[in-house]
Amino acid sequence: MQEYYVYILECSDKSYYTGFTTDLQYRIGQHQAGTIPCYTRSRRPVTLRWYEVFGNRGEALAAERQIKGWTRAKKEALIAGDFKRLKELSHSSLQRNSRKSG
Repeated sequence: MQEYYVYILECSDKSYYTGFTTDLQYRIGQHQAGTIPCYTRSRRPVTLRWYEVFGNRGEALAAERQIKGWTRAKKEALIAGDFKRLKELSHSSLQRNSRKSG
């Protein structure tokens, strides 16, 4: 069964990059070497801060898209494994969005 990885890298400027791959170690090596023409190329070195394995490509891509849309605080809660904080941050953003639309 093919495995799919969603990962968060911390760049040298302390920003985060979220990505998706089927070979995590190889992809991190590409980021470190600067062979991928993407966000991380000018922000090396990078450090792997979090990853999750998925058995389904669609689920992995959906998770990547979701995390890319998150605030820095939510990404940091995920990296720390602080799911209570992650839930609080999600709840507070839902309240802000409902006030904007109401």
